Amino acid sequence: MKASNTQLALAVAAALASTSVLANNDTQKLQQQLDELQKEVDSIKGNKVFDLEFGGRVQLDYNYFNGAYNANNDGDAGSDFFPRRIRTYVESEHGNWDHKLLLEFGEGTAEIVMARVRYAFDNGLKVKVGKIREDMSLNALTSSKHINTIERSTLANTFSPFFRWGVSAYQYFKDSGVRYAVGVYKNDAFGASGHDEDDNLTLAATGRLTWSSASPGDVIHLGAWHSYRDMGGNELGARFARGEIRETNVRLVDYAVGGDAVALDSLSQTGLEFAFQADSLTLEAEYASRSLDAINSADALDGERFDGFHVSASYFLGGEQRQYKAGSALFVQPKGVKDAWELVARVSQMDATSSTQGTEVTTYTLGTSYYISSDIKFMGNLIYSDVEGPGTIALVGDEDSGMGFSARMQYLF
Repeated sequence: MKASNTQLALAVAAALASTSVLANNDTQKLQQQLDELQKEVDSIKGNKVFDLEFGGRVQLDYNYFNGAYNANNDGDAGSDFFPRRIRTYVESEHGNWDHKLLLEFGEGTAEIVMARVRYAFDNGLKVKVGKIREDMSLNALTSSKHINTIERSTLANTFSPFFRWGVSAYQYFKDSGVRYAVGVYKNDAFGASGHDEDDNLTLAATGRLTWSSASPGDVIHLGAWHSYRDMGGNELGARFARGEIRETNVRLVDYAVGGDAVALDSLSQTGLEFAFQADSLTLEAEYASRSLDAINSADALDGERFDGFHVSASYFLGGEQRQYKAGSALFVQPKGVKDAWELVARVSQMDATSSTQGTEVTTYTLGTSYYISSDIKFMGNLIYSDVEGPGTIALVGDEDSGMGFSARMQYLF
């Protein structure tokens, strides 16, 4: 990548130089400019300040869905073809410092997904600041380019705020297998605006502790996390998750349907993680719970608790193994994977019900991925969801279940 960038810079500079030289009919000046340019390029290549790396991903998805997923259209079949993610990044290192900027592009829009500056101490402690991913949920922390299903679990989509502006520190102790992460972030997630009624900044404090015993093809992972979030009197967002299909007309996990949303002083979330790997087989399980602290203590939802779980299994037919990154406490796809098939099955559930409102959704997923190479992957998922709870009729009417199919082509560059 760096070589091609250098060649491109040379070609562009040469074209610009030649235009000027031809205008002056001075070939000797052209040669002099090229010699000077080559000296500058050689200097840059030897300077770590300019040690940049570029890359990104393109994910193109197709969705088909019916029943509860399309209840607004009497449960008839719906479908869509769309760019799920088009992202590009640039990162660099300079001594103990490094940075990464990740941008996402949509139709007429661009978003800063991550903007991180990080410093690594000699004892292994790392501190980062910027727009960074909150350290919670094994499934949520797994990069979209490495997940083994097209969409993350309902638990991950409900509980994780993903990237938020803040500062965090983490450290991994190789001898014991223990890793911790703590951080403070601006809380503009889950319906919060990032400010309270007096326009004061509202914050979230999140911590994650994991232990792992890891060698290639033999991994045990245990983890727990907790997050306290100042909601500043804002209403908790009603729709927790879609039901693991992206472009549906109805978000199936909705705590307010059939009743009212609640304004919160704060909320607390806690999760547990487990993973086990034996050669080509990887098992993952998570449980998480959310507790509400309403502004009005007389509100029926004050003290309410919502919880969910997911259990998944994946298996490579050709003997490949997912890599476990102990320093980050998560899994990524096999290194150098090529011409490989992966099978996956998952069941997830999110209970967002109270006595008079909300829905409980159970989702089953069967899927497969074919890796042409580590850069090109094709995925297919078959998804079925069942909807229950006092808010079911208000949300989906008689369409209390839905079926869907998702497909993806992923290209990394």
